[in-house]
Amino acid sequence: MAISELSRAAAAALIGCASAACSVWVETPGETSAASADLGGEAPGPLDLEGYSLVDLSHAFGDETVYWPTDTAGFALQELAFGETEGGYFYSAYSLATAEHGGTHIDAPIHFLEGGPDVASIPLDRVIGPAAVIDITAQAAEDADYRLTVADVEAHEVEHGRIEPGSLVLLRTGWSSRWPDALSYLGDDTPGDASQLHFPSYGEAAARLLVEERGAAALGADVASIDYGASTDFIVHQVVAAANAPGLENLTNLDRLPPRGATVIALPMKITGGSGAPLRAIAIVPPSN
Repeated sequence: MAISELSRAAAAALIGCASAACSVWVETPGETSAASADLGGEAPGPLDLEGYSLVDLSHAFGDETVYWPTDTAGFALQELAFGETEGGYFYSAYSLATAEHGGTHIDAPIHFLEGGPDVASIPLDRVIGPAAVIDITAQAAEDADYRLTVADVEAHEVEHGRIEPGSLVLLRTGWSSRWPDALSYLGDDTPGDASQLHFPSYGEAAARLLVEERGAAALGADVASIDYGASTDFIVHQVVAAANAPGLENLTNLDRLPPRGATVIALPMKITGGSGAPLRAIAIVPPSN
């Protein structure tokens, strides 16, 4: 697969994220970037992804999308036009309505940090970078309220190496296999009531270790929240927001990623003032994985 729109410099930045924190730049049309100059002024070449796996980490939005129980409106797609026009060609258009924090989505720091960055202000190096996938499927299978511990992080690092600054840490619980059964996925499906939820996620101490000491760019998980279901203070949200890191929630297909080596690109709808937004996240997995 060749993507000619991306230069070799961009390819190096993206794929290089698999082993180190990446640098992301924006090049103004007509200008020559420092990265291009480093390549001797060569014309951009294609990004060759032959042998790489592209993994979709997002659930599709639709009638079955799981939302936080206090959002009872769900997802709405309203037809504005559909069919053959007077000009003889086909045309379709829709309007959509959704809460920020439903389906696969991003939490901006402002979600739990007064004055924090909104969705439109999240730097690209917070949503593009090397993935560190921590697997707690065994623990979660035994305890639906399980929270990632510091010991879990340290055990992961003993086996797979220290989590590098700029990593997007993704917590694999196995819960995405329950989607879109809201009762199984959330632990309770009572409309308007979020007081009886049960699903695993991050613990406070582990979250502090990851964002404050390891310098994680973002925390994500294949569950409805980066706090476990029974949380009442959303302390992990508070910790992550205070570090100006976004949260990535309701991810899927984390079982298709290696513990390290993949590159994640998690781009939200760019909403000015938004505390969250729908998210299309993908991973690029190199052949060696």
